[in-house]
Amino acid sequence: MAPSSSSGLTFKLHPLVMLNISDHFTRVKTQLNPPAASCATGNGSSNADAMLLQNPRVYGCVIGLQIGRTVEIFNSFELLFDPTTDTLDRSFLEKKQELYKKVFPKLYILGWYSTGSDATESDMLIHKALMDINESPVYVLLNPAINHAQKDLPVTIYESEFHVIDGIPQSIFVHTTYTIETVEAERISVDHVAHLKPSDGGSAATQLAAHLTGIHSAIKMLNSRIRVLYQYLVAMQKGDIACDNSLLRQVSSLLRSLPAAKSENFHENFMMEYNDKLLMSYLAMITNCVSNMNEVVDKFNTAYERNSRRGGRTAFM
Repeated sequence: MAPSSSSGLTFKLHPLVMLNISDHFTRVKTQLNPPAASCATGNGSSNADAMLLQNPRVYGCVIGLQIGRTVEIFNSFELLFDPTTDTLDRSFLEKKQELYKKVFPKLYILGWYSTGSDATESDMLIHKALMDINESPVYVLLNPAINHAQKDLPVTIYESEFHVIDGIPQSIFVHTTYTIETVEAERISVDHVAHLKPSDGGSAATQLAAHLTGIHSAIKMLNSRIRVLYQYLVAMQKGDIACDNSLLRQVSSLLRSLPAAKSENFHENFMMEYNDKLLMSYLAMITNCVSNMNEVVDKFNTAYERNSRRGGRTAFM
């Protein structure tokens, strides 16, 4: 595992960067593994080639802004990689940089990104090649492997530092912490992507179940976070933990942002909304029953007309 960074920089990562990297990886993997050829495996191909097809590596640059000790990564763009020389296409990089400068004049290249489980020695060669653009580039690594037990985002941000190893100064990767920073447009986009319908359309029940599952997960996570704060405050009240006034102020500010659930105003609004939802459910049930009854009457009239044509009787309704 790479050591931690000692630069003291604060990194802020926007969701757009993660979406771009994920989209880049998905497109390349789909192109290398088309559906028609997905079943035609083998044919003398080596295990390394098969692994490369299943988990191809993609490369690109990340752009953003650094103000003081805060580095904010806003966006990214793709790069071409030459596997024969293990280098990036420099002319393509300069052309993309020039185009992005025209659209985003305040942003500049902060580093690069790739996909994989961990940083490798070949990554350091690419990292050093970008130092003429940015003397201290950052490396954003996205792990595309699915790990259901992992709760953190599969994104790692690396810096490079000189460490003396066996008496020889070497440049190595050190991982750093980061926070997710969003703007209103990004929140709307991420919410839209999260609620996209499946390709086959999906039934209304399936979409409702997915929506309720997401709400349940959010409430469950909120409940666990509040429980942690409660246990911390109880331990501080008992004297098991030293009192930290600055932390108490942060907890107080956080709790004020939570909606009050034990007030008359909340109870009145909640009951009003609850009754409205029940009324809508009852109206939907009544409408469904009336529709079914109308369908039964229509079928009965059709059958009755056929049997009563000889006697000249009228229909039921």
